[in-house]
Amino acid sequence: MRISGEPLPGAVILFDGKTKTMKDWHHRDGSPATWPVSDGVVTVGRGDILSNEVFRDAYIHLEFRVPNMPEAKGQAKGNSGVYVQGRYEIQVLDSYGYARPGKGDCGAIYDQFAPLVNACLPPGEWQTYDIIFRAARVNEAGKVIEPARLTVLQNGIVIHNNVIVKGPTGGALDHDVGAPGPLLLQDHGNPVQYRNIWLVHLPLEGSPYYDPR
Repeated sequence: MRISGEPLPGAVILFDGKTKTMKDWHHRDGSPATWPVSDGVVTVGRGDILSNEVFRDAYIHLEFRVPNMPEAKGQAKGNSGVYVQGRYEIQVLDSYGYARPGKGDCGAIYDQFAPLVNACLPPGEWQTYDIIFRAARVNEAGKVIEPARLTVLQNGIVIHNNVIVKGPTGGALDHDVGAPGPLLLQDHGNPVQYRNIWLVHLPLEGSPYYDPR
Protein backbone atom coordinates (compact mmCIF):
# COMPACT_ATOMS: atom_id res chain seq x y z
CA MET A 1 0.00 0.00 0.00
CA ARG A 2 1.34 3.40 -0.97
CA ILE A 3 1.78 5.64 2.07
CA SER A 4 3.83 8.45 0.56
CA GLY A 5 2.27 11.88 0.83
CA GLU A 6 3.07 12.62 -2.82
CA PRO A 7 -0.22 13.03 -4.70
CA LEU A 8 -1.18 10.21 -7.05
CA PRO A 9 -1.64 10.93 -10.77
CA GLY A 10 -4.97 12.62 -11.35
CA ALA A 11 -5.30 13.73 -7.73
CA VAL A 12 -7.42 16.75 -6.85
CA ILE A 13 -5.34 18.94 -4.55
CA LEU A 14 -7.51 20.20 -1.70
CA PHE A 15 -4.72 21.89 0.27
CA ASP A 16 -0.99 21.97 -0.43
CA GLY A 17 -0.02 24.94 1.71
CA LYS A 18 1.11 27.05 -1.23
CA THR A 19 -1.59 29.65 -0.67
CA LYS A 20 -2.15 31.80 2.39
CA THR A 21 -5.84 31.02 2.54
CA MET A 22 -8.11 27.98 2.36
CA LYS A 23 -9.45 29.09 -1.01
CA ASP A 24 -10.87 25.67 -1.88
CA TRP A 25 -12.85 25.37 1.36
CA HIS A 26 -15.85 26.97 3.05
CA HIS A 27 -17.68 26.94 6.37
CA ARG A 28 -21.02 25.20 6.97
CA ASP A 29 -22.88 28.45 6.26
CA GLY A 30 -21.20 28.77 2.85
CA SER A 31 -18.81 31.58 3.82
CA PRO A 32 -15.12 31.28 2.83
CA ALA A 33 -12.99 29.22 5.19
CA THR A 34 -11.01 31.37 7.63
CA TRP A 35 -8.68 28.89 9.33
CA PRO A 36 -5.15 30.37 9.52
CA VAL A 37 -2.46 29.13 7.14
CA SER A 38 1.27 29.45 7.82
CA ASP A 39 4.35 27.66 6.47
CA GLY A 40 2.27 25.22 4.46
CA VAL A 41 0.11 24.21 7.42
CA VAL A 42 -3.49 25.03 8.33
CA THR A 43 -4.48 25.20 11.98
CA VAL A 44 -8.01 24.51 13.15
CA GLY A 45 -9.82 27.80 13.60
CA ARG A 46 -13.38 28.74 14.35
CA GLY A 47 -16.04 26.53 12.77
CA ASP A 48 -15.86 23.35 10.69
CA ILE A 49 -14.62 23.67 7.12
CA LEU A 50 -15.75 21.76 4.01
CA SER A 51 -13.97 21.19 0.72
CA ASN A 52 -15.57 22.77 -2.33
CA GLU A 53 -14.81 19.48 -4.09
CA VAL A 54 -17.40 16.75 -3.58
CA PHE A 55 -17.01 13.05 -4.30
CA ARG A 56 -18.52 9.59 -4.25
CA ASP A 57 -15.91 6.81 -4.19
CA ALA A 58 -12.45 8.19 -3.45
CA TYR A 59 -8.92 7.62 -2.22
CA ILE A 60 -8.11 10.38 0.27
CA HIS A 61 -4.79 11.39 1.79
CA LEU A 62 -4.12 13.92 4.51
CA GLU A 63 -1.60 14.62 7.24
CA PHE A 64 -2.39 15.88 10.72
CA ARG A 65 -0.59 16.88 13.90
CA VAL A 66 -2.20 16.94 17.34
CA PRO A 67 -0.88 19.35 19.97
CA ASN A 68 0.75 18.21 23.17
CA MET A 69 -1.87 18.82 25.88
CA PRO A 70 -0.59 16.80 28.86
CA GLU A 71 -3.12 18.23 31.32
CA ALA A 72 -6.11 17.47 29.09
CA LYS A 73 -8.09 14.25 29.27
CA GLY A 74 -10.19 12.17 26.88
CA GLN A 75 -12.04 14.10 24.20
CA ALA A 76 -10.40 17.38 25.24
CA LYS A 77 -6.94 16.17 24.17
CA GLY A 78 -6.13 17.33 20.64
CA ASN A 79 -9.60 16.68 19.26
CA SER A 80 -10.68 17.16 15.65
CA GLY A 81 -12.24 14.89 13.05
CA VAL A 82 -12.14 14.04 9.36
CA TYR A 83 -15.64 13.56 7.95
CA VAL A 84 -15.67 11.60 4.69
CA GLN A 85 -18.43 13.01 2.48
CA GLY A 86 -19.23 15.22 5.47
CA ARG A 87 -21.00 12.18 6.94
CA TYR A 88 -18.59 9.62 8.39
CA GLU A 89 -16.15 10.85 11.03
CA ILE A 90 -12.69 9.39 11.45
CA GLN A 91 -11.57 10.68 14.82
CA VAL A 92 -8.46 12.79 15.31
CA LEU A 93 -7.22 12.80 18.92
CA ASP A 94 -4.12 12.33 21.02
CA SER A 95 -4.49 8.63 21.84
CA TYR A 96 -0.77 7.83 21.84
CA GLY A 97 0.17 4.84 23.96
CA TYR A 98 -3.32 3.50 24.64
CA ALA A 99 -3.12 -0.29 24.74
CA ARG A 100 -6.63 -0.82 23.45
CA PRO A 101 -8.16 2.21 21.72
CA GLY A 102 -11.93 2.51 21.75
CA LYS A 103 -14.70 3.92 19.58
CA GLY A 104 -13.84 7.50 20.55
CA ASP A 105 -10.06 7.33 20.17
CA CYS A 106 -7.86 8.44 17.32
CA GLY A 107 -8.59 6.48 14.17
CA ALA A 108 -12.04 5.37 15.28
CA ILE A 109 -15.03 5.62 12.99
CA TYR A 110 -16.60 7.70 15.68
CA ASP A 111 -18.86 5.80 18.05
CA GLN A 112 -19.19 2.90 15.58
CA PHE A 113 -15.85 1.08 15.21
CA ALA A 114 -12.62 1.25 17.20
CA PRO A 115 -9.38 1.06 15.22
CA LEU A 116 -7.97 -2.46 14.93
CA VAL A 117 -4.69 -1.31 16.50
CA ASN A 118 -3.26 1.86 17.98
CA ALA A 119 -1.11 3.33 15.21
CA CYS A 120 -0.70 6.77 16.82
CA LEU A 121 2.57 8.65 17.01
CA PRO A 122 3.32 10.99 19.93
CA PRO A 123 1.65 14.42 19.93
CA GLY A 124 3.61 17.01 17.96
CA GLU A 125 4.58 14.52 15.23
CA TRP A 126 3.00 14.51 11.79
CA GLN A 127 0.74 11.55 11.06
CA THR A 128 -1.07 10.31 7.96
CA TYR A 129 -4.50 9.05 7.09
CA ASP A 130 -4.95 7.19 3.82
CA ILE A 131 -8.62 6.44 3.28
CA ILE A 132 -10.25 4.22 0.64
CA PHE A 133 -13.93 5.05 0.57
CA ARG A 134 -16.78 3.29 -1.21
CA ALA A 135 -19.92 5.39 -1.02
CA ALA A 136 -23.32 3.99 -0.17
CA ARG A 137 -25.38 2.73 -3.10
CA VAL A 138 -29.05 3.66 -3.19
CA ASN A 139 -31.90 2.66 -5.50
CA GLU A 140 -34.22 4.96 -7.42
CA ALA A 141 -36.39 5.39 -4.34
CA GLY A 142 -33.38 6.53 -2.32
CA LYS A 143 -33.23 3.37 -0.22
CA VAL A 144 -29.76 2.15 0.74
CA ILE A 145 -29.00 -1.15 -0.98
CA GLU A 146 -25.28 -1.18 -0.09
CA PRO A 147 -23.95 0.76 2.93
CA ALA A 148 -20.77 2.81 2.67
CA ARG A 149 -17.44 1.10 3.33
CA LEU A 150 -14.14 2.42 4.69
CA THR A 151 -10.61 1.14 4.67
CA VAL A 152 -8.24 3.36 6.64
CA LEU A 153 -4.47 3.33 7.09
CA GLN A 154 -2.90 5.46 9.81
CA ASN A 155 0.83 5.98 9.40
CA GLY A 156 0.87 3.11 6.91
CA ILE A 157 -0.86 0.66 9.26
CA VAL A 158 -4.31 -0.75 8.49
CA ILE A 159 -6.69 0.36 11.24
CA HIS A 160 -9.98 -0.37 9.41
CA ASN A 161 -10.30 -3.16 6.85
CA ASN A 162 -13.27 -2.65 4.51
CA VAL A 163 -15.60 -1.75 7.36
CA ILE A 164 -19.31 -1.50 6.56
CA VAL A 165 -20.42 1.67 8.33
CA LYS A 166 -23.76 1.81 10.11
CA GLY A 167 -24.71 5.17 8.65
CA PRO A 168 -23.62 8.78 9.17
CA THR A 169 -21.89 9.47 12.48
CA GLY A 170 -22.82 12.21 14.93
CA GLY A 171 -22.41 15.75 13.64
CA ALA A 172 -22.86 14.72 9.99
CA LEU A 173 -23.85 17.32 7.43
CA ASP A 174 -26.83 15.26 6.33
CA HIS A 175 -28.10 11.71 5.82
CA ASP A 176 -28.45 11.92 2.04
CA VAL A 177 -25.91 9.12 1.60
CA GLY A 178 -26.58 8.60 -2.09
CA ALA A 179 -25.40 12.10 -2.98
CA PRO A 180 -21.79 13.23 -3.39
CA GLY A 181 -20.33 15.02 -0.37
CA PRO A 182 -17.27 17.04 0.67
CA LEU A 183 -14.38 16.38 2.98
CA LEU A 184 -15.09 18.09 6.31
CA LEU A 185 -12.50 19.00 8.92
CA GLN A 186 -13.92 19.52 12.37
CA ASP A 187 -13.35 22.35 14.79
CA HIS A 188 -13.48 20.88 18.30
CA GLY A 189 -11.72 23.79 19.98
CA ASN A 190 -8.16 22.39 19.84
CA PRO A 191 -5.30 23.69 17.61
CA VAL A 192 -4.91 20.54 15.52
CA GLN A 193 -2.99 21.12 12.27
CA TYR A 194 -3.38 19.69 8.77
CA ARG A 195 -1.34 19.66 5.57
CA ASN A 196 -1.01 17.90 2.21
CA ILE A 197 -4.67 17.06 1.59
CA TRP A 198 -5.71 15.50 -1.71
CA LEU A 199 -8.07 12.93 -3.17
CA VAL A 200 -8.47 10.76 -6.23
CA HIS A 201 -11.96 10.10 -7.56
CA LEU A 202 -12.45 6.35 -8.03
CA PRO A 203 -14.68 4.75 -10.68
CA LEU A 204 -17.97 3.51 -9.26
CA GLU A 205 -17.62 0.15 -11.03
CA GLY A 206 -15.35 -1.76 -13.37
CA SER A 207 -16.15 -3.18 -16.77
CA PRO A 208 -18.81 -5.95 -16.83
CA TYR A 209 -17.03 -7.62 -19.74
CA TYR A 210 -14.15 -10.06 -20.01
CA ASP A 211 -11.54 -9.08 -22.57
CA PRO A 212 -9.57 -12.21 -23.58
CA ARG A 213 -6.72 -10.27 -25.20
